Amino acid sequence: MTSMPPVPHRMANTADLAAQAAGRNGALWKLEPGQRDLDANVIALAPGAEIGEHAGPELDVLLHVVAGSGTLHGEGTTVQLAVGDVVYLPARARRRFVAGEQGLCYFSVHQRKKTVGLMPARRPSES
Repeated sequence: MTSMPPVPHRMANTADLAAQAAGRNGALWKLEPGQRDLDANVIALAPGAEIGEHAGPELDVLLHVVAGSGTLHGEGTTVQLAVGDVVYLPARARRRFVAGEQGLCYFSVHQRKKTVGLMPARRPSES
């Protein structure tokens, strides 16, 4: 059986996804598993919601704000986010997102994370 070569195709429309974002939290869309080098998703935060401070992955991340507004806090700086902004998040940089009054919706893309394995880690024994 001969396999077909990969072809470009439409995955999603950020304007359509942004229209569905109102009041929602979490991923609205993500690049489905398969053979690929990139990971991508569209994240929505309801008005005033936040993603708490955390260290980013071992990968650079690029964000594109597609709806709403908010604030990005990290490494002693604050960045106001608005529709159309493209933001670079360096690997391992600390970050925290807070959605504005209309919520926040952004498209995120980065190199695919290496899989660590599917086996659960053992918990230390309780004494």
